[in-house]
Amino acid sequence: MGDDLVAKTRKTAELYFTGVQDERPFDLWKAFDPELAKELSLFITGRMYAREKLPHPTRQLITIACLTVLSRPEELKLHIQAALNVGCTPAEIAEVIFQTFVYGGMPAANTALKTLRAVLIERGLWNR
Repeated sequence: MGDDLVAKTRKTAELYFTGVQDERPFDLWKAFDPELAKELSLFITGRMYAREKLPHPTRQLITIACLTVLSRPEELKLHIQAALNVGCTPAEIAEVIFQTFVYGGMPAANTALKTLRAVLIERGLWNR
């Protein structure tokens, strides 16, 4: 494990998760197994999320689509926050969620939209 990977992991984690108030998966993993948490973080954040094959906003919109279809609102909330952090707009995030109802069903999309609304309210971005 090189210093470059650690630095890349730290930089990507800061980009995505700065200001996130909820428990981050890394913190949960670390509570049970600090060494495994480090290895998971280096792989997921330092190798996958830091890849430059896709821009960060695109990567987060894909993640939002997957989590919506899988009906994973807690993890979705984290990634909606990350998407906003990397420059996705609320309208783009909502559009991705609307697109998923064709494949994941309307209940999953509705849950995701409620999650998006909660994040926007928390950030003072909900104006409806």
